[in-house]
Amino acid sequence: MKTKSYLELADVKAIAAAAEAEALKNSWAVTIAIADDAGNLLWLQRLDGAAAISSHIAPAKAHTAALGRRESKVYEDMINGGRTSFLTAPGIEGLLEGGVPIVKDGQVIGAVGVSGVKSNEDAQIARAGIAALGL
Repeated sequence: MKTKSYLELADVKAIAAAAEAEALKNSWAVTIAIADDAGNLLWLQRLDGAAAISSHIAPAKAHTAALGRRESKVYEDMINGGRTSFLTAPGIEGLLEGGVPIVKDGQVIGAVGVSGVKSNEDAQIARAGIAALGL
């Protein structure tokens, strides 16, 4: 049997604060979502000026990255490359760049999803949040 790390509230708060700082530094109005390894929402933060729909998209991106154990961009690229049948995959909706898994010791322990600006900028914010853990 393996032992696995998990996100504690202090970790979630550190990720959220670092992601928020990255967004504010760039004047980006976004929603930040943090999920556990099963894609369950642990944190949702909608910055001032973020579009209402981003509060639905960010958690979906985090959910997809956690369950798929890879960045949500992989799925976006797959679909854009012609594999449109992947749109029918059960249980995943956040098939856009901006969902990034949190990996510790080779295991996915959660994910961050961001929505509100260009998708590569969403991913930049998510990575900045994860970097706060120093993994």
